[in-house]
Amino acid sequence: MEVSAPKILILYASYGEGHVQAARAIMDSLRRLGHCEVQLLDLMAESHPWLNGLTKFVYMQSFKTIPQLYGWVYNVTRGMQAKSAFGHVLHSFGMRQLALTLKKERPDLVIHTFPQLALPALRRKMGMNLPIVNVVTDFDLHGRWLHPDIDRYYVATEDLQQEAAQRGIPIERIAATGIPIHASFYNLSASESPDHPQIIPPLQAETTTLLIMAGAYGVLSGILEICRHLSQLPQLRLLIVCGRNRQLKAELDVLYANHPHIRTYGFVDYIPELMRASSLVITKPGGITLSESIASGLPILVFKPVPGQELNNALYLQQKGAARIARTTEELIQHCLDLVSTPSLAEEMKQAIKLLRKPHPADLIAEDILQQLVDKRTSVRTN
Repeated sequence: MEVSAPKILILYASYGEGHVQAARAIMDSLRRLGHCEVQLLDLMAESHPWLNGLTKFVYMQSFKTIPQLYGWVYNVTRGMQAKSAFGHVLHSFGMRQLALTLKKERPDLVIHTFPQLALPALRRKMGMNLPIVNVVTDFDLHGRWLHPDIDRYYVATEDLQQEAAQRGIPIERIAATGIPIHASFYNLSASESPDHPQIIPPLQAETTTLLIMAGAYGVLSGILEICRHLSQLPQLRLLIVCGRNRQLKAELDVLYANHPHIRTYGFVDYIPELMRASSLVITKPGGITLSESIASGLPILVFKPVPGQELNNALYLQQKGAARIARTTEELIQHCLDLVSTPSLAEEMKQAIKLLRKPHPADLIAEDILQQLVDKRTSVRTN
């Protein structure tokens, strides 16, 4: 009797790019390794489109205009319990849409890459024997991710694995796989990377390439001021990724149209090539971009991280020696000069990054999930 391909539902949210990028990386691995049928669902957007638009707007504005308030709310609620009154409210959104999707698609397993956990209560209500897994997409662990009815957790580091265990999750349910990112960050070494003269200008002698990642929406704080200072340093070549911020790219194009060592980009799909061509990176400290930088072996500079998960991500990597945090433009420039002029400092950061690097996290997660499904089917047959 032919066994049908597993059906897997991945729930994500479109607050920034990280959650959907993680979902797509896992989807690609599941399809390649297990020939699975995989469906992605932006649960908040599908179930509450008006509220989704409002909360996305508030989320983005809070980063830009009231970051201290956002950070205060994040840290005050970091230790929240899933079954508290607040947790019950947060995890109630999307239940009706999710019930309709489950009845229609009948998945064998559901993955969260965003902590909108309506499913545990819904599973009990519908009497379903449906495995649920969480893929945590930061180097910090907010209480929203933790729920006693989740069957499996995938986290960035062993430190997060231990923290989740200390906060009540059985450690056998937690795997320290790393944060899933696109396979292209692992497929080529620097020496094997193809030459891209059309997108990456040739490197001049005695010049170090610095990649500046403004974020998917181009909201890196003070980026114009950063570029103004760095453009005056002849030992640097700048590759500046503006994301979907067309106004930012247009401004930079005007300012540096004739600069021989500056190239600007919009929202691109060749970040792995840009990272392989670079020696260090300035970035917003989102979990996905940090993981991409770690996979690429790049020393990381973080400028004015927003309080909340991004600051906590940056503090963790700084503690591990893989990143440096700058809170002023002058401090950022000094970090750049230190790393360029003192190769041993950059090498120390690279060694710290190697200790954090996980091989093919999306594949590790997919392989573990596929094994869970095999074990479940075997258990059903034997019983």
